Amino acid sequence: MPEYNSPLAEMAATTPTQYWNDSCSVQELQYAMARGAIGATSNPVIVLNVLKKEMAMWDARIHEIIAENPTATDAQVSWQVYQEIAVNGAQQLLPVFEREHRKFGRLSIQTDPRLYRDRDAILEQAEKFSALAPNMQVKIPATRAGIGMIEEATYRGVNLNVTVSFTVPQTLAAAEAIERGLQRREREGKDVNTMSPVVTMMVGRNDDWMKVVVKRDEIEINPDYLEWCGVACFKKAYGIYQTRGYRARLLSAAYRNFYHWTEFVGGEVTLTIPWEWQVKYNESDVKPTVRMQEPVNEEILETLYTRIPDFRRAYDEDGMTVDEFDTFGATVRTLRSFIEGYYNFVALIRDFMLPNPDVKSK
Repeated sequence: MPEYNSPLAEMAATTPTQYWNDSCSVQELQYAMARGAIGATSNPVIVLNVLKKEMAMWDARIHEIIAENPTATDAQVSWQVYQEIAVNGAQQLLPVFEREHRKFGRLSIQTDPRLYRDRDAILEQAEKFSALAPNMQVKIPATRAGIGMIEEATYRGVNLNVTVSFTVPQTLAAAEAIERGLQRREREGKDVNTMSPVVTMMVGRNDDWMKVVVKRDEIEINPDYLEWCGVACFKKAYGIYQTRGYRARLLSAAYRNFYHWTEFVGGEVTLTIPWEWQVKYNESDVKPTVRMQEPVNEEILETLYTRIPDFRRAYDEDGMTVDEFDTFGATVRTLRSFIEGYYNFVALIRDFMLPNPDVKSK
């Protein structure tokens, strides 16, 4: 239970809204757990940042992994380091996992972003990552291939976090596939009570993309309205989830402003909040007032809907087909960012294996 009085701790204790630490950093996770967080997340970009922040914890172990695997490539060593850092985060959460009856208290680990087109490869890695710890949650992309493996992975018992997702159509396609997988398990008498699938909407990256579109296409619009794009889509998806009774839980990610917290309080949703934004929220005088059911201002919503074609695609239930997910602007930008982050992570590990001889060692 929360140890410190703070707005996020109050939200966690008094509403059905859950929150995670958007990192597997030990320091950040301890801060978040003490204030009510019941989960955490990782990906190559996050792990790269964890190493930069907590290298003293991992320096010796990275050298050990290199020595233990004398023929391994830099990529192979990188994946070993990546998995061990994720498992360490999962271990930090084990007390929460047991307290929450093995349903919540999970560490979300992302599959290789380069596999976004390969259904079978995503599925194979998802099963491997799921087995790393009892409280693993596996992140897969809401691309055409990712959506195509959700049902089977869920049926096999993998707790999924569907990410690289920004739109109502993506979150609905993911939820439908999860339901099919859960139903198959139920028909065969397999456990579903401890499964806790989530479907992410990267609300901040939705906002980011709409700002790019407005600038690129010279669309005249009040810039303050663009802070509401992700919120509007998230609230729309949440209403549909509630109506249809999907068992997957919506998760908001990619924080950019206070609305990405305050507008979702009270919903049966999960918020994965970066540590820096947690501190901002906790040090503010903003109270966690229930607002999930309150609609976005009608004028703002109508303006976004009528003036930005890509907002309509993101907001409408049938705004995109599954085949169009991979080419949506926010998807392309995010995949490029994640893949670049992966290579930057490998480059950091390569420096351990092949230290620059031009630089004097410390």
